[in-house]
Amino acid sequence: MSEKITKTDAEWRKQLSADEYQVARQKGTERAFTGRYWDCHDAGTYTCVCCGAPLFDAAHKFDSGSGWPSFTQPVVDGALDKETDASYGMIRTEVTCSRCDAHLGHVFPDGPAPTGLRYCINSASLKLEKK
Repeated sequence: MSEKITKTDAEWRKQLSADEYQVARQKGTERAFTGRYWDCHDAGTYTCVCCGAPLFDAAHKFDSGSGWPSFTQPVVDGALDKETDASYGMIRTEVTCSRCDAHLGHVFPDGPAPTGLRYCINSASLKLEKK
């Protein structure tokens, strides 16, 4: 990955929409079936809305029925960081952008082959660069 990106809270607020800021910088979650990419089937690369780092290839996107964009794997090893999230009375694995620490969503062990993983990602944390 490229060099780590850090910005002040004011810089992130200026760069991002209110929804993008709330999700990506404050670890929020958009409502299911409302994000711009949950039902998107376009080819391309999903990048971080904050720093533009490539995160997911649309070829690894699948319909999980969850209402959020879901992927079986990141575009490259090292694109994501993971940490335990014990909020809301559950234990989950949070996924963040390894370049700028933007909150993306969570990863669950109930995805399809070949990885068995479901990266459940907020549309507000992503930008699709169409092919």
